[in-house]
Amino acid sequence: MFSDNKKVKENNDFSKNQNRISEGTKIVGDIVSEGGFRIEGTVEGTIKTTGRVVVGKSGNIQGTLECSNADFEGKFSGKLIITETLSLKPTAHIEGEVSTGKLAVDPGATFNATCVMNGGVKSLNKNGQKQGKSA
Repeated sequence: MFSDNKKVKENNDFSKNQNRISEGTKIVGDIVSEGGFRIEGTVEGTIKTTGRVVVGKSGNIQGTLECSNADFEGKFSGKLIITETLSLKPTAHIEGEVSTGKLAVDPGATFNATCVMNGGVKSLNKNGQKQGKSA
């Protein structure tokens, strides 16, 4: 009836897990995770994740954020390092340094930052023609 040959599949895909920092919570320090975050509280420090970070209207980050994708409705002050897409909703308020692959800013968002966009940039050769791989 029961077989000993069945293997238990371990799910080690942490990128699908989501951590939640609720409103009224304040974390001071560094956070490292494989999973994404939903932040409604305050974080002072560094957050590093390979997942997506969503900062709600009451969310506030002061420090450094390194992630693949980020959606902001709340506040950020510091250094943002986003490998893919940074999306700013109308209530977002960003100050500091930003490095991202793509940037989407909705009307009403505040974006007071130096910004470097990496990724889909093609360099020109001496004749003014594009070279390199396309994004």
